Amino acid sequence: MRLVIARCSVDYVGRLTAHLPMAPRLILVKADGSVSIHSDDRAFKPLNWMNPPCRLREEEGGWTVTHGKTGEQLILTIEEILHDSSHELGVDPGLRKDGVEAHLQELLAEHIETLGDGWSLVRREYPTAIGPVDILCRDHLGGTVAVEIKRPASRLRHHAVEIKRRAGIDAVEQLTRYLELLNRDPLLAPVGGVLAAQAITPQARTLAEDRGIRCVILDYDELRGMKREDTLF
Repeated sequence: MRLVIARCSVDYVGRLTAHLPMAPRLILVKADGSVSIHSDDRAFKPLNWMNPPCRLREEEGGWTVTHGKTGEQLILTIEEILHDSSHELGVDPGLRKDGVEAHLQELLAEHIETLGDGWSLVRREYPTAIGPVDILCRDHLGGTVAVEIKRPASRLRHHAVEIKRRAGIDAVEQLTRYLELLNRDPLLAPVGGVLAAQAITPQARTLAEDRGIRCVILDYDELRGMKREDTLF
C-alpha cells in the first residue's frame, strides 16, 4: 500500500463529474490498483475513488487514474507532496465474525432464497473500496444483490442488503453508503436496497422506506431449520 499526503485538487471525469478544491488530503493506492482520496473528518469513507481495474499515470504536477473498462478518470492536480511512503502488508486473513453474526451469514448464504424466490448466491465476502460486503447474490431477474451482515449490536434488480440482529438508523446509514458506492459502478447501477434483520426499529424502517429501501425481517431459528413451539403443552 502506498500512502501519500499532498495538497491537491481532484476532478472525477466520466458518467458523473465532481470537483474537490485544493486542500491537504490523504491518497491511498492499494495493491489491487484502487485509488481513494480521504480527508481527516469522514471516518473511513473516501471523498472520491477509482475502483480496479485502473491504471495510474504520474506526471509532473499531478496524477491521472483511468478506469480500464469505462475510461472514466480521476485527475489529481498536486501542488505539494507532504509525505510519500509504501508498505507491504501481505495477505490479509480477512474479517472473522463471531457468534450469531457469522452463523447468520453462513445460513443466509446457504438459503439465499429467503430473500426471494429464484435468488442465487454468487460469493461471500465480496470486496469493495470501503470494506467487504458479506454476500453477493442475484435476484430472480438476474440483478446483482449485495448483502451486508453487521455485528449483533443493538445493532435489489441490483440490491444492497444490510443485516443486523436489531437494525437502527445507523444500519440504514451504512446501507446508504454502500448504495452510494455501488451506484458509482456503471456495471452495477442502478442499485436498489434491502434492509434485512431479526428486528428493525420503527425509526430505521421509516428512514429506510423514505430512501426507497425495502425492509425484511429474518427468523434466525427458521434459517437454522428449527421448529418453533407456539404452546407450552
